[in-house]
Amino acid sequence: MKATLLKLALGFVAALTLAGAHALEVTDDRGVTVHLDKPPQRIVSLLPSLTETVCELGQCARLVGVDRYSNFPKSVQSLPQVGGGLDPSIEAIVALKPDVVLMATSSRAAQRLESLGLNVVALEPKSHADVRRVLDKVGQLLAVPDAARVWRVIEASMAAAAQSLPLAVRNTRVYFEVNRAPYAAGETSFIGETLTRLGAQNVVPAKLGSFPKLNPEFVVRANPDVIMVGDRNYAGMEGRPGWGGIRAVQRNNVCVFSVAQSDVLVRPGPRMADGARIMARCLQSILAKPEAAQ
Repeated sequence: MKATLLKLALGFVAALTLAGAHALEVTDDRGVTVHLDKPPQRIVSLLPSLTETVCELGQCARLVGVDRYSNFPKSVQSLPQVGGGLDPSIEAIVALKPDVVLMATSSRAAQRLESLGLNVVALEPKSHADVRRVLDKVGQLLAVPDAARVWRVIEASMAAAAQSLPLAVRNTRVYFEVNRAPYAAGETSFIGETLTRLGAQNVVPAKLGSFPKLNPEFVVRANPDVIMVGDRNYAGMEGRPGWGGIRAVQRNNVCVFSVAQSDVLVRPGPRMADGARIMARCLQSILAKPEAAQ
């Protein structure tokens, strides 16, 4: 009898030890520490870059729901959509019974979800350094040990994109428009960081902020050599007052990105290296023009 009780006691201790080994805690970008008994198996993601991060870490199968803008990789397009990231359907999320909900810090849904007993981890990458940090955080949350390897691949690929460009890129002044208001990608944005990494010059200085709304006359005065813009925002650009005199417009040095390319370019996530390659190809095509040598 004593031997049986001893075995039961030892088994109970072993179970507690095993449970403790799988327990984890993650502090998100709000400074909130989330405690979990084990790595989450059912995840709802409300930010495309976080959805892509989960999948880049090889854990797409754990996703049970996403926001309406998460469309990569293709497999997530068949998952239930729970609305926008800022104002998702609380009822739809609860119905999916997630172990954790990943969202941006700017989302208004966190407190409501937490009041209903759901675990929320808010992470919002805005820079290259943030992408690396979020990869590590999500890797920690999902108990994926090789998140650092994923970052090394991104870093190496970005370096290769930069090395593919000639030295002449250093004299190339670029205007990257993210919205026709117009909002632009400044030097301090993650897009601006990529342009700097490629060796190009951004006509929107750091002092204006990451994604400033500009007076269109600012771009006329800046007179960029190259304009980068998504096709959703390109319509009517060349007809803006004074824009016909911009060097990039006169020389047709305007790279118009498809919707799919724009998704890659404007998401600070694991496809940043793909974005660098897209921008590098744009610059290569322009630098290869005969007039570029003049």
